[in-house]
Amino acid sequence: MSYPWEDWDHITKIDPDKDLVDGETFEDVCETGTDALEIGGTLDITEEKMERVVEATAKYDVPIYQEPSNPGVVIDDPALDGYLIPTVFNASDSFWITGAHKEWVRIEDGLDWDRTHTEAYIVMNPDSSVAEYTDADTDQSAEDVASFARVAERMFGQDIIYVEYSGTYGDPEKVCAAHDALDDATLFYGGGIHDYESAYEMGKCADVVVVGNLLHDKGVDAVRETVEGAKDATAELVDAE
Repeated sequence: MSYPWEDWDHITKIDPDKDLVDGETFEDVCETGTDALEIGGTLDITEEKMERVVEATAKYDVPIYQEPSNPGVVIDDPALDGYLIPTVFNASDSFWITGAHKEWVRIEDGLDWDRTHTEAYIVMNPDSSVAEYTDADTDQSAEDVASFARVAERMFGQDIIYVEYSGTYGDPEKVCAAHDALDDATLFYGGGIHDYESAYEMGKCADVVVVGNLLHDKGVDAVRETVEGAKDATAELVDAE
């Protein structure tokens, strides 16, 4: 089975609780060249905020995925291409491995299983909201990260492995170790991507670079630079094969 993210290089993550830079629109976001939009955040997220962003982006030709932080904010909207559900493999609190998911499947109208996919998160920044929220054990070596990635793919059948350094730029050695441990799964990387060079460097390790805070802090021109960096990294890797 093939998945759309196998052809992606770049995702822009939109936090529904944050504003865009003054004067910018969701149309501007969709014209950056990003391959997909992922709508989600860790704190203060509501259904209404999710719906507002989906409605604002649905008219443009960019795939939209919801990444809900908890079952209470899952929305049923035909404009969504799907749902990307995090499961945090290095969470100390088992609620974020399977507990929340047990509640998700109780959603009144049922999950749309054909559009629902999981992301095997490996959370690496101890100071991030997601690390605190999930009580993640972030003290992981490159070998540890590779092992988590391999377990997620080979033992739990995960198609997306997500190395998450939310709020800071990560260690390329650890990200590359995760990539080298995988056979077919797609590796997402998020955290601290802020310009062409950082996107290019991580694009050499990860299959898909995810940019989030940059959109809200610096705007669409900065995001566009990261799109170019990620895509140039992929093109160079392809040329080298």
